[in-house]
Amino acid sequence: MKKRAITTAGVPAIGPYSAAVEAGPFVFVSGQIPLRVETGELVDGDIRAATEQAMKNLETVLASAGLTMEHVVKTTIYLADMADFPAVNEVYGRYFQADYPARATVQVAALPRGAKIEIDAVAFNVRCPMGHTGPDGA
Repeated sequence: MKKRAITTAGVPAIGPYSAAVEAGPFVFVSGQIPLRVETGELVDGDIRAATEQAMKNLETVLASAGLTMEHVVKTTIYLADMADFPAVNEVYGRYFQADYPARATVQVAALPRGAKIEIDAVAFNVRCPMGHTGPDGA
């Protein structure tokens, strides 16, 4: 199977990895922390602001692959503090409509650059063998 690295100037990787990788019908989006594109610095403020920026970064990477949030089938949310879960859930829920992607949320000891949140995703965009279609009808 061939794979293709997806890069974006909008959300550059902060290490030796790709922003996303397309492999067959799937696009695997690397974890997005709440970095401001303009400054490369973490968003100041509460977990809601941090979640909002991480979700915007996720959207930017997906757009570089020609996809939208509607193509996302799975996310993983990494939190520095599980007490932030209700606020994160509130912001996260605004980015998806039913049928929602599968999701796991875990608390971790630490995240890159001291972030409070990191979100990765898997997106799908072709007709699968079971006859279901992606959001664009493919």
